[in-house]
Amino acid sequence: MSSAAPAQQVAIQKEKRKPRAAALKLPIIPAREDPFAPNNHHKGQPRAMPLPLPPSSEVALEELEKVCRLGSGSSGKVYKARHVHTGAIYALKIIQEKHDAQVRQQIKREMEILRRALNPHVVRCYGVFDRGGEISFVLEYMDAGSLADVLAAHRRIPEPFLARVAAHCLQGLLYLHKNKIVHRDIKPSNLLINRRREVKIADFGVSKVLDSTLAQCNSYVGTCAYMSPERFNPDAQDGHYDGCSADIWSLGLSLLECAMGRFPCLPPGQKPDWPTLMMAICMGDPPAPPADSSPEFQSFIRACLQKNACLRPSAKHLLTHPFLTKYKEKDCDLSPLLKSLQL
Repeated sequence: MSSAAPAQQVAIQKEKRKPRAAALKLPIIPAREDPFAPNNHHKGQPRAMPLPLPPSSEVALEELEKVCRLGSGSSGKVYKARHVHTGAIYALKIIQEKHDAQVRQQIKREMEILRRALNPHVVRCYGVFDRGGEISFVLEYMDAGSLADVLAAHRRIPEPFLARVAAHCLQGLLYLHKNKIVHRDIKPSNLLINRRREVKIADFGVSKVLDSTLAQCNSYVGTCAYMSPERFNPDAQDGHYDGCSADIWSLGLSLLECAMGRFPCLPPGQKPDWPTLMMAICMGDPPAPPADSSPEFQSFIRACLQKNACLRPSAKHLLTHPFLTKYKEKDCDLSPLLKSLQL
């Protein structure tokens, strides 16, 4: 009896373990065609991109020749470039600042992830290159410029065009937010347009690194102008910072600027320095839409520019807003706005 009892106990223990083993849940393995693996994120907030990917590129930097300069900023220049063998046209963005090795690696890692972000409303990145600290991005060429170019040429932009811009940008943001990517630099100059009347989001990833500290953000006043109140002052909302909601604020402010013909948060001609912007955006009331704009547009802007980030609708919800559905079935002729903007 004494030898049988331990054997029975072992058998019972084995039988008890069987159902537990069957109930174990294995970690979900993302499909190979999905470039974005699920990320754990702190308090529901999107995180920076994960481990570095092996270098890859669809275009060799040495096979591109510069055609002309499209623009320049505080961090670098953008060129129109032609592939010497195929004749294909690209935008070549070169960041010339000498960032330290860690920041350069973070830029390349984020852009390598976004290079695989296949969405009709996100500018495609075909390659990232580091040549002695000079970082180059080979990007999709948008031949009608940016929303800022349209605004500069026409002073004010009509609602049918803004509804198309809003719909395309929200579709792009919906895709990015679903994949834990926060743009953090939505503004008219980062919303690009082509002759097919497509609007696409550009310049994510790099701006996420460059505006990650207060000192660096002070160097990019244009970016700071479109920051949401909680980004200026996180303590006002108990440290709550929802990057997705902040993108919605920036989009609403950009569209309102296009409707008004000037930056909405400051009086005409006032210098947009850091203290002035912080006081206007954090302490003042949200800017109001023009009185002569449609009720649908006014409702859309007020929804985007709620100071409480928790009350702003998501990109998914805004895609069903009456301002967008009002013009959804109408084929607006945008050619008059774009005909003078070929690059």
